[in-house]
Order: sequence, then C-alpha cells, then structure tokens
Amino acid sequence: MKKFLVLTLIVAMLFGVVACSNTPSNESATNESTTGESAGTGTGEETATASGLKKLNKEEIKVGFIYGSSIGDEGYTYAHNLGRLALEEMGIKTMYLENIPETADCEKAARDLIAQGCNVIYATSFGHGEWIANVAQEHPDVYFNHATGYITLNNMATYMGRMYEAEYLAGIAAGMKTKTNKIGFVTTFPIPEVIRQVNSYTLGVRSVNPTATVEVKWTSSWFDPVAEKSAATELINTGCDVIAAYCDTMNPQMAAAERGLFATGCSSPGKKVIPNAYLTAPLFDWAAFYTADIQRIIDGTWTGESRWLGMKDGVVAIDEITENCAEGTKEAVEKAKAAIIDGSLFVFTGEIKDNNGNVRVAEGQKLTDEEMLAMDWFVEGVIGSVN
Repeated sequence: MKKFLVLTLIVAMLFGVVACSNTPSNESATNESTTGESAGTGTGEETATASGLKKLNKEEIKVGFIYGSSIGDEGYTYAHNLGRLALEEMGIKTMYLENIPETADCEKAARDLIAQGCNVIYATSFGHGEWIANVAQEHPDVYFNHATGYITLNNMATYMGRMYEAEYLAGIAAGMKTKTNKIGFVTTFPIPEVIRQVNSYTLGVRSVNPTATVEVKWTSSWFDPVAEKSAATELINTGCDVIAAYCDTMNPQMAAAERGLFATGCSSPGKKVIPNAYLTAPLFDWAAFYTADIQRIIDGTWTGESRWLGMKDGVVAIDEITENCAEGTKEAVEKAKAAIIDGSLFVFTGEIKDNNGNVRVAEGQKLTDEEMLAMDWFVEGVIGSVN
C-alpha cells in the first residue's frame, strides 16, 4: 500500500495519468500475428519527426503488447486486445505477452518483444511503468507507451481514457434502477484513478436520485476474482441492489446476477455475461486509440507525452442502455452524454461536498486536471474511506 501512496504523490507532481491495471503472476503466453515478416527496430526512413525518433512506415511497424492478465472474454485486458486486433485489421503486425506481473519480468517481456522485431511497445498495467521506463532508456529508437502511468520520456508516452465521463453516465442508470437506494461499488486500491471513478459514478447516481448512496469495498488487488465476488456479496447482504465495479473481471456483477439483482459493468460489454442483470457499462474503445496512435507514428507526429482522452475523442464510451434499465434511462443518459461531449456538462463542477460535509469544489468552479489526478477524497453520498 505504501507503494501506491508514494505513486499518488508522484502523479500529482508530474501531472500523469493513473488507472486500473492487472497484476496476476501466472506464466506468460506469447502470440504473434501472421500478417507479415518481423520488422527490426529503427528501420524507418531518416525523416524528421516530432519526437526525433526515426519515422516508420506501415510495413516496418511491429507492435508488441504487454498484458497484466489473460485476455479472456471480458474485462480490461480483453478490451485492450480488441484494440490490438483492430491494428491487425489495419495491416499492422502485432505480438502480445499475457500474464506479465509488475516485476522485473516486465523488463524481460519488453526485451523479448524487441528481440523479436517489435519497434513499438504498449504496456497496459499500472505497475509496469517503472520497468518499461528502464527498457525505454536502453532502447531510445523504440516507441514505448504505458497505459495509466505517469512516466514520460522522449520515446515513452502514457495514455488513458477519461473514464470518469462514462462512469457518470453509468451512475445515472444505476441511480434510476435502485429500489433500496443502496448501490455497491467493488474496486481495488484507494489511488486517484479509482477514487475518481467512484466519485463520478456517485455524482451520476445522485444527479437523478439525490438520496441514494454508493458503498465501497476494497479488494487490495487489481485481479482477484474470489475477493471481488466476496466483496460484492457483502454489499448485497447489506441491502445493495445494484453492483458496480472497477476491476479486471466481472465477478462482482456476476454475484449480483446470481442473486437476481442488477449491475453496471466496466471496460467491456457485459450483456452476454449477465444478460438478465446488465444495465450498461462505461467502456474504453482501445481500437480508436491504438489505430490513431499508430497513425501518429506513421505521420511522424507521435511524441512522448501524457494522452488523456475522453468521449469527444472516441476513446471512452457508454455501452447500450439495456431493457433491464428503468423507464426513461436511455433518454437521461443520452442527454447527459451529449452535454459531456459538447462541454456544457463537466462532471466535477461545484458545488461538490466530500462525504464528511466539507465543500471541496465551490459553486460554479471546476476541478482542474491536476486536481482530478491527485484526488484523495470521496464525494458526498459515498460510504467508505480512502484511508
């Protein structure tokens, strides 16, 4: 836990981006696409680029993905892999490694991918960051990218979606559905990225149901299906009739479905997993991000910076509003979605109080990116503590 508190301070200082990731330590598996022969690193033509790295054309690019967990058929890693598949459809060669822990194994994984010809690397787990940075400094001619992180170099960028925008919309669906006015939220660690999701979800809930509460249960793990399901069961036993989660699997939502209750998903669509319980889900459209990012490399406009993109950029979305939702939910969500995209609705606009009654955002004021990225307090309506 100390590690995460230290990183939170670093994020606040560096204006980085922090988000959910995965840290199971199973043996990694490798897959290579069959779209063409391997391309060596640094083979692009000597053309000026925004980063100073050699420009690569489409045929020269070979992308290596480092996943923190197995791809599976739902969840965070699954969503990233859809983005990888979109690159293959674009004609880009790819490889991937699964189940890479947040240890020195990550460095080895990156070096292995480079040895096999990858000249663009994407690491998707938060704890991969420092290890990837080490390898990036060893290979200044390779394009490195780290999801959810805070370390940037000339040849290393960070990237994440403004998931809080879609969480707000999912909160609207939950707030209109609950009968007990008690919603449960299962999640990982009390770091700014996670706190921000709980807060935006709660603000969405209370925008349509001001008396509803959102109770948080921590699992202290990015990937622990047993703990996730157990936490959801505890919340259900206290009267929560809608379950949300911000972790790598849908086990919390499945716990709700087994009890005949309802749930909102996270990262990937969940209707096939829990058809009778599923309301909607905030989604990452990693296909939109990865195809655009590789195009930046091709165009020579890629730079080592933090990219934090939202609904207007097409990287964050809300899934379908299913028939399980309350009447009027689709209309309410669509109205709020349009307002977020056109800028007339900003989720963290005051007045906002914390769950101890203190005014954190004054009437009419908006949190800055720096303040959101350092968020360490819960909004009014959340039952739980960040300590």
